[in-house]
Amino acid sequence: MYPVGNRLRLSLFGKSHADCIGCILEGLPIGMHIDKDLISKEMALRKPSDGIGTPRKESDTVMFEYGLDPNDDVVDGKLLLVIYNGNRNSSAYDKFKIRPRPGHADLPALFKFKDYDVAGGAQFSGRMTAPLVAAGAIAKQYLAHKGVKIHAYTRSIGDVVDNEEHCTTSYGESTSFKTRAMSQELDSEMTQTILDAGKDEDSIGGTVQCAVTGLPIGFGGEWFDALDVSIARMMFSIPAVKGVEFGKGFDITKMRGSQSNDQYIVKDGKITSETNNMGGVTGGLSNGMPLVFRVAIKPTPSIAKEQRTVNLETMTTDTVSVTGRHDPCIVPRAVAVVEAMAAIAIMDQELSFTPF
Repeated sequence: MYPVGNRLRLSLFGKSHADCIGCILEGLPIGMHIDKDLISKEMALRKPSDGIGTPRKESDTVMFEYGLDPNDDVVDGKLLLVIYNGNRNSSAYDKFKIRPRPGHADLPALFKFKDYDVAGGAQFSGRMTAPLVAAGAIAKQYLAHKGVKIHAYTRSIGDVVDNEEHCTTSYGESTSFKTRAMSQELDSEMTQTILDAGKDEDSIGGTVQCAVTGLPIGFGGEWFDALDVSIARMMFSIPAVKGVEFGKGFDITKMRGSQSNDQYIVKDGKITSETNNMGGVTGGLSNGMPLVFRVAIKPTPSIAKEQRTVNLETMTTDTVSVTGRHDPCIVPRAVAVVEAMAAIAIMDQELSFTPF
């Protein structure tokens, strides 16, 4: 286990096809009440949707093995969360020890770890995001009492892109649609794109956009603990994430400074800015605008379409096809994970650097 965080420390353990997965959270306020129903709701948002997700079904019931009193209040600042794996089929993965799957961690992991178990992707699997969502649900509860809210939605799947500038307070409306889109029309288009990829024995990726509202001016750390640095680190800890950008992101390179700078104004007695090109963070600190960022999710690497690989026994070029229970697109499920990881990072920052 390798913990992350300064005051709120998170340690992850388990593997995709182990008996269980889970995490340890340390640094929680003693006496903090944990709403288990809210955790269950967040866990449900991570589950695959019928028709566009993996057939693998897990209950994802979060068990608190340590740290709560009978009233569900935190006892000594530490929680042990466990989620038991039930729907496993490890034998289907044996062949990948010889012919590693392209796009997966199989090849480098087999070289790095002696007796590496490829089943389900082991510790590199997206399955490991389940306890992260549970931990994030706890962080979201804490932040809600501070007036901080975190919501995300699917901005694109394949070439279906939502180009509308949605109000950040409306991002939560995406829970109404199985693709986590912001409208019925986009949900239908994204669903069809996913289905088309699946029919072609292939997969598709996309982007998730997230907003954090309620952060005061000056919120965050410095240097290696800067607000955007901490967020980016947590996002890249999510399997399948290949890029993170804040505000206008790479498009800001096409602007001049006079265009990209978020110019400050006073509105209704409060300092704000006319634009939010920086995504709410300058110098690693919140400038008071909503913290807005996007995450790029790669296509699911497990596809039935035949691909080239190597045979580690014969040291020759070979082919491999990945059949079984896999999501043709993991973007809709990743939305809940992005929110969770953002919440963990923000709560750690709140506890460590800028108390309200």
